Amino acid sequence: MGGKQLRLFLVDGTPGGLTTLEITNWTGRLVGASRSDLHDLLKRDEAQRPGIYLLLGDDPEAIEGQRLYVGETDEIRGRLRQHNDSTRGKDFWTRVVIVTSKDDNLTKAHTRYLESRLVTIATAAKRCTLENNTSPGTPTLPEADVSDMEYFIDQLHIALPVLGLNVLRGAATPTLAKSAPDALSPIFALTIPKRGIAARAQQIDGEFTVLEGSTVAGDFAANEIYADSTKASYAAYRAQHAKLVADGSIVVNGATGSVTRDVRFPSPSAAGAIVSGRSCNGRKEWESSDGLSFGAWEDRDL
Repeated sequence: MGGKQLRLFLVDGTPGGLTTLEITNWTGRLVGASRSDLHDLLKRDEAQRPGIYLLLGDDPEAIEGQRLYVGETDEIRGRLRQHNDSTRGKDFWTRVVIVTSKDDNLTKAHTRYLESRLVTIATAAKRCTLENNTSPGTPTLPEADVSDMEYFIDQLHIALPVLGLNVLRGAATPTLAKSAPDALSPIFALTIPKRGIAARAQQIDGEFTVLEGSTVAGDFAANEIYADSTKASYAAYRAQHAKLVADGSIVVNGATGSVTRDVRFPSPSAAGAIVSGRSCNGRKEWESSDGLSFGAWEDRDL
């Protein structure tokens, strides 16, 4: 994959305010806003068009602490007003991103297709709690339209993380990464033979990914001798480990657990902590087949 030129505009000049995003030579347009800025968002031309929208809020029980609702509509403004209604609306969301087309060529069938596919992708990614009660069926589109919509989704995989939304990053993103060799690292291993731990991981699209089939610690043990700050870190890792067990990403069998899907982490140390059940310097402890540590691999061209 070659480079991408993105145009990001802070409408009111603040990083947390109304933000628009476009990708050069793509017809899509994204607008992100906090719920407190909804009145400004609804005044914009994009809110009067058909499109899809993502409502996001906090969820302590989710793997990455977020709750997501994906919707589609003929007119975004009217639907967002419904979701903001104090009696009939949704309470959980604090942020919204709307997605429209600059050329006004998105039809009802297109938006329904996008909604269905994004719900499927978010379900597979398992990064958030999905608020959608049902999975909408995928409408039948002409072959050329399906190709156009899949390209549209590929661009969303690039654009949404730029706005800080990683809820859709998952199974579909490595497909993009495989076309760019520099986006993939060697496969690294972390093994603790006496505890039966043998994990494999790879840096994919900027995230450290523990691969399906890895054997990891069955629990994350606390240690009362550590300082309060270290105890807090242990508690956070233990909570994350418990979430991965709860959603089936780790299946525990005694002292070890088996990873049932590729699980992504923000750093090799975070991944190493979940794998080993203790604090971990991931830059040193993850090693490639030729004995190169992850840190040495990262620094290879410096």
